[in-house]
Amino acid sequence: MSILQILKYPNPNLRQQAKTVEKFDQNLKLTIDDMLETMKDAKGIGLAATQVDIHSRIIVIDLSEDYSDPQIFINPEMSIVDKTLSAYTEGCLSIPGVQENIERPSVVIITASDANGDIFKAEYTGLMATCIQHEIDHLNGKLFVDYLSPLKRQLIRKKMKKSKAN
Repeated sequence: MSILQILKYPNPNLRQQAKTVEKFDQNLKLTIDDMLETMKDAKGIGLAATQVDIHSRIIVIDLSEDYSDPQIFINPEMSIVDKTLSAYTEGCLSIPGVQENIERPSVVIITASDANGDIFKAEYTGLMATCIQHEIDHLNGKLFVDYLSPLKRQLIRKKMKKSKAN
């Protein structure tokens, strides 16, 4: 397994739309293993393939403290069950050091494939619902800063460019 480089905002590759995964093979499993290792190394709870410059619809999430409960979502599709919004303080491995309150639907149903290509469907609430929505946004070229005001987004962009220069 290898640690992959996580793209940092405002890298334009973070805005690319991910393509549907069609081959469920050993290469896909190696990519998933690398993504899980990268997420753990960065002390994150979720990682979309777009964040590591792989433009395929792959998400890994692990909300456990010891990274013992990895969840894999290939080609995830989301439907909103409850439009009631819940606010969570979100951060992002591609925007280190920035956390903002973001409101998202509180209950979602995800249909996706696992690493073997088997399709599953599950309902998620709470932090898991927020996390999966955040990662699906990445696959669609959207970042959590897009939910913020233009002024806040501009300040974050300046902060990220400044930290990149140092």
